[in-house]
Amino acid sequence: MVRVMLVRFGFLLLMISFVFLSNNTLGQQQDDDDDSAVYIVTLKQPPIVHLFEEQELKHKKSKFTPKLRPRNNSRKRHGKSKIPSVVQSHDSFLRKTLKGEKYIKLYSYHYLINGFALFINSQQAEKLSMRKEVANIVLDYSVRTATTYTPQFMGLPQGAWVKEGGFEIAGEGVIIGFIDTGIDPNHPSFNDNDSKRSYPIPKHFSGVCEVTPDFPSGSCNKKLIGARHFAQSAVTRGIFNSSEDYASPFDGDGHGTHTASVAAGNHGVPVIVSNHNFGYASGIAPRAFISVYKALYKSFGGFAADVVAAIDQAAQDGVDILSLSITPNRKPPGVATFFNPIDMALLSAVKAGIFVVQAAGNTGPAPKTMSSFSPWIFTVGASSHDRVYSNSLTLGNNVTIPGMGFAIPTDSGKMYKMISAFHALNNSTSVDKDMYVGECQDYENFDQDRVSGKLLICSYSARFVLGLSTIKQALDVAKNLSATGVIFYIDPYVLGFEINPTPMDMPGIIIPSVEDSKTLLKYYNSSIQRDVTTKEIVSFGAVATIEGGLNANFSNRAPKVMYYSARGPDPEDNSFNDADILKPNLVAPGNSIWGAWSSVSTDSTEFEGKLYTSDQNRGFFY
Repeated sequence: MVRVMLVRFGFLLLMISFVFLSNNTLGQQQDDDDDSAVYIVTLKQPPIVHLFEEQELKHKKSKFTPKLRPRNNSRKRHGKSKIPSVVQSHDSFLRKTLKGEKYIKLYSYHYLINGFALFINSQQAEKLSMRKEVANIVLDYSVRTATTYTPQFMGLPQGAWVKEGGFEIAGEGVIIGFIDTGIDPNHPSFNDNDSKRSYPIPKHFSGVCEVTPDFPSGSCNKKLIGARHFAQSAVTRGIFNSSEDYASPFDGDGHGTHTASVAAGNHGVPVIVSNHNFGYASGIAPRAFISVYKALYKSFGGFAADVVAAIDQAAQDGVDILSLSITPNRKPPGVATFFNPIDMALLSAVKAGIFVVQAAGNTGPAPKTMSSFSPWIFTVGASSHDRVYSNSLTLGNNVTIPGMGFAIPTDSGKMYKMISAFHALNNSTSVDKDMYVGECQDYENFDQDRVSGKLLICSYSARFVLGLSTIKQALDVAKNLSATGVIFYIDPYVLGFEINPTPMDMPGIIIPSVEDSKTLLKYYNSSIQRDVTTKEIVSFGAVATIEGGLNANFSNRAPKVMYYSARGPDPEDNSFNDADILKPNLVAPGNSIWGAWSSVSTDSTEFEGKLYTSDQNRGFFY
């Protein structure tokens, strides 16, 4: 009886929220002649999962007992039989309401919410909102994407893994559904070649693996057991780029591959970047199954209509956990932030026994920047851990400057002369012709005889942050000039940006501090010898050695909340009134986490073509 009341209360909350929303969103739309857009419509009739909750509980006389999720295969079979009738009822309703009018139905939602996504104009949206069957109609909105040592830092080898029987079975039998940018199925983190223990696919799972030219048959296995993609909203808008975004579950971005490996990647996979072994990676639940629901894309992010379809399908397939490392681009309009289609679908998922976890977002450190709103969602912020890859530069005056960069050192005990990019220009190049020559992006700007055998000093400006200049290109230029190594000093205008540790295939270092950069340049300039008469440079006297940044150091300064992790208080609405909800629920290591990377991703030039990345702030929370 108690559980029946909980089910009915949850559905009542769902419907009340939709009624409130419908009165607060349509009035905000412009009344243009050509204002067609994607809308998400929710009907008052309960979805399939709610119908089965009530039917089962009416006949159940035992007391309410919480479960991880309902593993009732008969429910799943009968639920599937109801899907065609639900879809048909949607089509019939639309034909009657929009009789003779043009519209495009993108999705029918049936399992977690009862509704559909449509491409219609504002007049048609208004007409739908007046129907008594409609609980809510909202304009579709955009969303975005918000390890080797982490298990040890979290105490898993001596704690949770031991209780579960060791890493060999940690997570066994659990299916994690990832709503993200897809997956690279060829990565070793997702193979099923464990000769000691097989992967029996749980009987309660009914998902499928899409087959496309870039996600061929055999991409799935007994570890990666499901993969689909959802992009109808993006396709309808005309912004889907099939060559870059892949009309398949394949990950063209890298984000989804990374999050899947950190959560459930295989144990003991070597992390080799730039020919250096950084250790052996493991997901937090290495024996868990992975099912992928791609709803976000490299070139444009994603849309709520596609995300809701992905969530609905994942729940219907039988996942045990839903992982969303994604957040909306803005606070949803209406009476409350958590009365939006995505969170309402997740409410039904939680009621069906699915554990839902979402990233807090990367919009900190200001207050009320939280992007995971609802009390039924387990929200996780990003914190640091105690592993640091530190690099350093020792100058000829015995001053040591700290820095970063996954780079090899220069020869031990040997000092090398340094030369600024501005002093290494050839006769045909000047700062007047190219104001960015200090960033070392073009080999033809420099005199090889001046650079050969020296440490080339380059500036790290905001153009690196924007992707207009890259570390990789500067390293290629330095190698072509026969430089011994590269030193990047920070431009003062880069203040406020996080600089990521970057793999370098030659001696190199990035100095992230403005003050330390000034110390370097002061020493360099003071060591230059000039002709007394002509003032031209006669020799470069500044020397240094790069210590290298391939070895990890450990401290007792962790954990701390990362500056970019979204903060509470939880905003109740888009006017930023406070909700009476504590968020995030907890913080976990989410900074500089080694994880798998898509083989085709170009999102990070420095990690392009590599199997692993150690990203700073991509919303990873496992």
